[in-house]
Amino acid sequence: MACSKMPPLVRLALRPQGWVIARLQSTAAAPKVKGSADPEGAQPGEKKWQLGSQVDHIERSENLMLKSCPAATMNFDNTQEAYKSKATWELLRSIMVFWLCSIDTLVDRNQQILSLSKKVLGQKLFEKMMKMTFYGQFVAGEDQESIKPVIRRNQAFGVGSVLDYSVEEDLTQEEAEKKEIESSTAEAEKENLGAERREKKYQVQPGFGDRRGGVISARTYFYADEAKCDHHMETFLKCIDASGGSSEDGFSAIKLTALGRPQFLLQFSEVLMKWRRFFHQLAAEQGKAGMAAVEIELEVEKLQESLAKLGIATKDESRNWFSGENLGLSGTLDLLDWNSLIDSRTKISRLLLVPNLQSGQLEPLLSRFTEEEDLQMKRMLQRIDVLAKRALEKGVRLMVDAEQTYFQPAISRLTLEMQRKFNMESPIIFNTYQCYLKEAYDNVTADVELSRREGWHFGAKLVRGAYMQQERNRAMEVGYDDPINPTYDKTNEMYHRCLDYILEEIRHNRKANVMVASHNEDTVKFTLRRMNELVIYPEEKKVYFGQLLGMCDQISFPLGQAGYPVYKYVPYGPVNEVLPYLSRRAQENRGIMKGAIRERHLLWSEFKRRLLTGNLFYAPRF
Repeated sequence: MACSKMPPLVRLALRPQGWVIARLQSTAAAPKVKGSADPEGAQPGEKKWQLGSQVDHIERSENLMLKSCPAATMNFDNTQEAYKSKATWELLRSIMVFWLCSIDTLVDRNQQILSLSKKVLGQKLFEKMMKMTFYGQFVAGEDQESIKPVIRRNQAFGVGSVLDYSVEEDLTQEEAEKKEIESSTAEAEKENLGAERREKKYQVQPGFGDRRGGVISARTYFYADEAKCDHHMETFLKCIDASGGSSEDGFSAIKLTALGRPQFLLQFSEVLMKWRRFFHQLAAEQGKAGMAAVEIELEVEKLQESLAKLGIATKDESRNWFSGENLGLSGTLDLLDWNSLIDSRTKISRLLLVPNLQSGQLEPLLSRFTEEEDLQMKRMLQRIDVLAKRALEKGVRLMVDAEQTYFQPAISRLTLEMQRKFNMESPIIFNTYQCYLKEAYDNVTADVELSRREGWHFGAKLVRGAYMQQERNRAMEVGYDDPINPTYDKTNEMYHRCLDYILEEIRHNRKANVMVASHNEDTVKFTLRRMNELVIYPEEKKVYFGQLLGMCDQISFPLGQAGYPVYKYVPYGPVNEVLPYLSRRAQENRGIMKGAIRERHLLWSEFKRRLLTGNLFYAPRF
């Protein structure tokens, strides 16, 4: 129902026990209470909501009646509003930088040009030149103190910050390959003990060890040792502190590959995907192939028969599995129940068990783990826990970045475990979903369902994805299914499908939250229209928007000034140490600016407007 058509709401003073039936049309399922009977009087197809929750929603809606309606759309052509946070010289810098990013020769040879400039100008002049051009456009400053003016100015014009320490090691391709192969190979694999059972996708591959190849918009970390991981953790802690001290409702971004040996992420990802594949195989045996993962419910009796027939577990053994976790009481078992069976094996290396359909046994992924490998896994989990606790203490949301598909199942699972622990009162931990993946919708819906079932706050950042070229090449050369949607249009469809599902969930359960991290104007307009239709108010801060610093200001600032929660990804770090980041940003902008000249056109329009109206020396006041 559109905002303007909402009827008056009457506050309910009493909250009697029991259920209330609400007739709702939604792509998001109602809260599911496994094993419970339908409330008396419920009709088939009606969705059941507990009365307390429904009254909370009514009261919340009443309290928001005086607030502004969500806009069906916005005008992103008003350059005076879009750029009023920028001085005229900053407009000219943006025009120049975006123009340079569109010149192929300069972009292709940017590293050589930067290296030559440093030699000719010397360190001090080089740094000054960078701060006047590329560095000044895309990076907020060198440290937590120097970034505060940028953060405060953006905040004064309605735009928050996602702090992102963007320093990377300047490694050669050979150095990166060597580090990756060493840190991703278990001792047992080096001795050829059980390595033949590993899937190629989840093993480090020569030629793809340098994970920076074909990646233009994401930081890349390579494992050196445990001390380096501790150093990364301390850096992230400082970033969280800076976010808490310099902005309200801030975010801080982290990458899990910075916090531990990638060997564990590869192994755990393989285990998770093998168990999920096994679940879908059992579902096919029950005639449920092709259904969305979250909709599949296996009949427990048939499941036990299948497990016994395969030799995985006798009926008594599988009955003990389920009874120990209080599963299957309703006679069915779904993917979330199935995943919880893995949770029960939480002694790290014991986690890495997979069903072997040939031998009919649950076997470890590798024949043995060294004591040091077991400690490395535990330390990674401890570092994640330290960061989440600090974020909770500082009131900062922690954004866990997505990475390559051979790491991502483990990253998503560890992030999910953080959400279950830290998101009970508010959305502290946000997971990232890459919508160019074919399985993105299944991943989003399964995690939303788990949050609904367990009662914690779901937090998601939706992106299209950063690793497409690398992932496609690797899948083709190594020999496994391409995980990426076949076309850009299909990726857009997936993005909007996932987004719409979460927006529907927000409509019915105010514990869901999403950041629309996109420079795509059509996607932003789609979100605004759906917020209007679903009566999701900007002031509720359930739907956030995100863009990169130095890009897409014509979207970010009008949204922020209209009251929508909008954030810039704010990179920072010393000039020399963020050059790898800037190099990729130049490459990314080349693609964006060639395909969409609109931003340059708007910048020129605002410059000419100021020139003609006598405001050429305009500087923002805040």
